[in-house]
Amino acid sequence: MRTQVAIIGAGPAGLLLSHLLHRQGIESIVLETRSRDEIESTIRAGVLEQGTMDILNETGVGARMRAEGALHHGFELAFDGRRHRIDLTELTGKSITVYAQHEVIKDLVAARDAAGAQMLFGVRDVAVHGVETDRPYVTFTQDAEAQRIDADFVAGCDGFHGVTRPALPQQGRNDYQRVYPFGWFGILVEAPPSAPELIYARHDRGFALVSTRSPTVQRMYFQCDPKDSVDNWSDDRIWAELHARLENRDGWRVTEGKIFQKNIVAMRSFVSTPMQSGRLFLAGDAAHIVPPTGAKGMNLAVSDVRLLAAGLDAFYRRGETARLDRYTDDALKRIWRAEYFSWWMTSMLHTFADASPFQREVQRAELENVANSRALATALAENYVGAF
Repeated sequence: MRTQVAIIGAGPAGLLLSHLLHRQGIESIVLETRSRDEIESTIRAGVLEQGTMDILNETGVGARMRAEGALHHGFELAFDGRRHRIDLTELTGKSITVYAQHEVIKDLVAARDAAGAQMLFGVRDVAVHGVETDRPYVTFTQDAEAQRIDADFVAGCDGFHGVTRPALPQQGRNDYQRVYPFGWFGILVEAPPSAPELIYARHDRGFALVSTRSPTVQRMYFQCDPKDSVDNWSDDRIWAELHARLENRDGWRVTEGKIFQKNIVAMRSFVSTPMQSGRLFLAGDAAHIVPPTGAKGMNLAVSDVRLLAAGLDAFYRRGETARLDRYTDDALKRIWRAEYFSWWMTSMLHTFADASPFQREVQRAELENVANSRALATALAENYVGAF
């Protein structure tokens, strides 16, 4: 097989890159180790920044997002028994949409299908070769048969545990990482929304989050030991914890329902640089991870592939390589801003077992400052809605 860009990974990064390239007249083939059913049914969180919403709309894949996503103009910070609303639209003129990642994937797969794209699911033994030459290629097996794709470029969109980042030369690489001493216990619940907007809560027992998936399905999280097991948490124990952490003095109550999924999410920050070598470019979780507190993961992937698609367009249209050459530098500006914001939100809202009484009071004072200072609330809002 032969194509212009071989894309490894059919998550939001890989599928959107293929979609953007198609609109620019650039051919691509997408490889994915999971089945189509797996990528479309694995439920993931999804808070879409204004810029992500704009890209999906401008490229013709935003119709279902607009119809079924929950457009939010703000969210609430809860602490000390009170809730404080951050008005995103009033502070920034922008908003966010709560629309799950697997729904974005469904929309992108449908768009690629309609365009007759080559998407190969359930492949095995993927390997990247010759990335330092102008003739890179990818080998893999499908249905027990060895296959090869020759390409001009390879895009690594295969996530943190994928094969493309290890394929980059190790000399001169820098990996930056922080592993947090807690995780998020997540549940999916059959229930109407507990609140019209997201609630981020700090409590002495730990952080908690109320999110929304649909009028009938809600997502909630609470801070936990990352080594804990979901088997240790009965439904009654989960609801008792959420009631304790989220409810305040105004009589508001969390809406209970049937819990049909439980999982524990690890928390880490990670950046690997450079994000390119020769004809191989990384995008999304293959190059960086953020804790979910700042809702930046999928949005960073969108930002990456927007830059990469523009660089490839310049190469094929005009033979220019400047944008591809500076891809890492351009992407890192946004990445490190998102890493900072995610770290800040995580540090401000979670309890740390080793925190001194002084540190806990400073943390509370920081939340008070954000709630009562328009300047600080604006800084939070600007980072939350995103800046492309």
